[in-house]
Amino acid sequence: MSASRILPSAARFRNRSRRAPRPAGALRSASPHPELALYFDAMFKAYGPQLWWPGRTRFEIIVGAILTQNTSWSNVERAIRSLRREKLLSAAAIEKVPFDRLAALIRSSGYFRQKARKLKAFVDFLRGQYQGSLDHLFATPTSVLREQLLAVHGIGPETADSILLYAGRHPAFVVDAYTRRILERHHLADGRESYDQIRRSFESSLPADPQLFNEYHALIVHTGKHHCRKRQPNCAACPLEPFLPNEAKP
Repeated sequence: MSASRILPSAARFRNRSRRAPRPAGALRSASPHPELALYFDAMFKAYGPQLWWPGRTRFEIIVGAILTQNTSWSNVERAIRSLRREKLLSAAAIEKVPFDRLAALIRSSGYFRQKARKLKAFVDFLRGQYQGSLDHLFATPTSVLREQLLAVHGIGPETADSILLYAGRHPAFVVDAYTRRILERHHLADGRESYDQIRRSFESSLPADPQLFNEYHALIVHTGKHHCRKRQPNCAACPLEPFLPNEAKP
């Protein structure tokens, strides 16, 4: 069944302040991996909308994207609750709070002193380049803003694309370890590809729709956690099992 038939109604998405993703099947003719549209349809049919990213504001999403580096989301949630309790989930508040206090509040996220520096670096960038305005930040063309974010201390490709996609609703596809694992097991990658090569493969294979990219990445994470595990993958129950090459099946 195509994505256009399985997506929930627009009304249901409006009730959640979200809109339904455009069907993945409308591929460009020169797509390098047409299978990727079918993968989306299969996962969406199995799991439905994931309603990502968990965050109340754009700035909270940015904080979460930085704090989730090298840790679990449950640890990030504890740190964000601490910042919310202290009314520090704004760029102005992060800018003013003493470094040691900020580091202590985000201790649960791990590498807390490094991450405190990264948060301080981001708000310094936001103030210096965009007068502290997220509206001005996200009005910048995607390619320009991505390069600017990558120049900020502590922001790598995955974090930059998470900020662009989930906080700014820019059409930037997020690549993580689950993405690589699924592609490699399905023989769509061999482990030698760079982050940007994989990102461009998705972006050239799918419509440039931020909501579609949002759902796709969330579905990949769900599939990776529940089926495409690093050890003892549960391929038989995975919605992507029909696409798995015979020689790759356990």
